[in-house]
Order: sequence, then structure tokens, then C-alpha cells
Amino acid sequence: MLDIQTKTFDQLTTQELYDILQLRSEVFVVEQDCVYQDIDGKDQKALHIIGFKNGKVVAYTRVFKPGDYFEFSSIGRVVVAHNERQHKYGFDIMKASIDAIKTHHNETKIKISAQCYLKRFYNSLEFFEIGEEYLEDGIPHVAMIKG
Repeated sequence: MLDIQTKTFDQLTTQELYDILQLRSEVFVVEQDCVYQDIDGKDQKALHIIGFKNGKVVAYTRVFKPGDYFEFSSIGRVVVAHNERQHKYGFDIMKASIDAIKTHHNETKIKISAQCYLKRFYNSLEFFEIGEEYLEDGIPHVAMIKG
């Protein structure tokens, strides 16, 4: 069972921040073999949606209010630990992120920049492609909107 918590940057403990950054690095830098600037100065503006399993961070997203990243509310850095993906925690953390945007920002329109291979996953959460595919940090992405 996933224990999902929503925190502002200032509410994160040092250990939680370390664990989040470690998970993001494990997946986005090492697993996906992508050298990019993960520490981008935007974490301070975000709400952090953290999925804990037995006290360990295994799933995560960050969400933004309109104007902080895109014109609309947004969800980014969607990540699940490799050894936990069989549990469908991606759905759980995304649903919690969508709910957090409704609760904290009173918004239902959400924009994401999705890795193309995950389009069907995001379609199942009612996100739909807008525009053409593009490269972001050398990985094919597509903009998607919900709401």
C-alpha cells in the first residue's frame, strides 16, 4: 500500500528531499541515460506529491499552479522506482497529483510534457495530445492536456 503525502518545499525534511532527488536521478539520469539539469530552481515553487512504501520514497511528482511552469496547472517529474512499477503506483501518484491540483489550486485544466512512450498511460488518465512531438533533453515528448 502506498502512503501518499503532499508537501510544500519548506515542509520537506532534508531526508525526504534527498530521497526524492535520489529517485529522480536513478530513473531520469541513470536508467534513461539522460544527462540533464534536474535541479532546475523550480522545486521551491512546486507541491511535492510523494509516495512512500514502508517509509521509503518509491513514487513522486511535482505539481505547479497556473503560470509557474505552463499557462495551466502542471504535473512533472513523474517517477516510480523501477522495482515498484508492477504495483501500478504511477496511476496512484498521478491521481493524487490531479486531486492536489483541484484541492490546492482549484484547477481542473492540467498540462504535461509527456515522454512519448507513455502516451497511452496518460490517455488512460484523460490527458490528450496537443501539437507535434518534440525532443526534450534528447527524449521524444509530446504536450498533453486534461480538462
